[in-house]
Amino acid sequence: MNDLLLEFNLNSEALGHLTSAVQFGFISGTLSFAFLTISDRFSPSKVFFLCALLGALFNLGILVENNTLVSLIIFRFLTGFSLAGIYPVGMKIAADYYDKGLGRSLGYLVGALVLGTAFPHLLKVFSGYIDLQWRSVIIFTSILAAIGGILIVLLVPDGPYRSKRTKPDLKLAFKVFKNSNFRAAAFGYFGHMWELYAFWAFVPIILNFYKQFHPEANFSISLISFLIIGSGGLACVAGGYISEKFGTKNTASSALLLSGICCLLSPFIFYFNSEILLIAFFIFWGLVVVADSPLFSTLVAQNASANSRGTALTIVNCIGFTITIFSIQLLNFLNGLLSPALIFIFLALGPIFGLAALFYRKRSLH
Repeated sequence: MNDLLLEFNLNSEALGHLTSAVQFGFISGTLSFAFLTISDRFSPSKVFFLCALLGALFNLGILVENNTLVSLIIFRFLTGFSLAGIYPVGMKIAADYYDKGLGRSLGYLVGALVLGTAFPHLLKVFSGYIDLQWRSVIIFTSILAAIGGILIVLLVPDGPYRSKRTKPDLKLAFKVFKNSNFRAAAFGYFGHMWELYAFWAFVPIILNFYKQFHPEANFSISLISFLIIGSGGLACVAGGYISEKFGTKNTASSALLLSGICCLLSPFIFYFNSEILLIAFFIFWGLVVVADSPLFSTLVAQNASANSRGTALTIVNCIGFTITIFSIQLLNFLNGLLSPALIFIFLALGPIFGLAALFYRKRSLH
């Protein structure tokens, strides 16, 4: 991003605009896909393929030499919009293939998302050893996106449990919430999302604060950030297998409870002058904070009818990612008022809300 600012002679405020454009693009895309019931009416594999190619193309758009801030924001917005046909549609494809074992399959899918989220931190670790130009990164990621779309359309046809919707239903995004079990699963997911992305976003900031608080601390912030976030990918996979023995709701609620406890305990970790304790605590938190993500998506899919699963997953994604904007902005605001050691306490509101929603329907949701 810093290279991008220098390349196009932009001020520092453009950084936030370019980052937010992707997020708003994704939210706009998921909202549009949900109301138009795209993944329930059309082949999910073909939707995935088309959106992967469009995302790759829009991503390459920022390489145009005469770009302005406005055109860059448009390209980033359209890239985010295209992602609406990737993540929720990918979960729809998994749901069409698995009646039983859906939690396990979504564990692998969300685990891949988590590793992708952590990868830039690892890339930064090695950037000091190899000369990575920003244009090369853009080209590389676009090629990967296109390859991913081609693999899906060639190797993953529509699943056996797919039920096609013949015409659009603009009210379907609202109708799915009439099911009380679906609402409980969705609200649990919303509580989880309040915590997840704000935690990921502020991990490097918190680690940097710890090093300031304890000047003798000696660790790579980028490497530890990668380990904290990336370890969640393994937790997603493990959570899928664990849920088959203990139940999807029980496993999801246990992870949500543990991550909520971590929120409340987080201030105390700064008063122990132990790098090992700090890293162990945050890696454990990185495991439990996302282990429930594929399980909530499983509950959402299982409590929606077969011909509305795509729309259900998409609208829940849309609302969930909208919530992340508010929690991230809240922490950003509090970081200027309070000690960084205290800000993660406010993330506990998400797990509390999510657990309340889950156990309100404890007898029928599973």
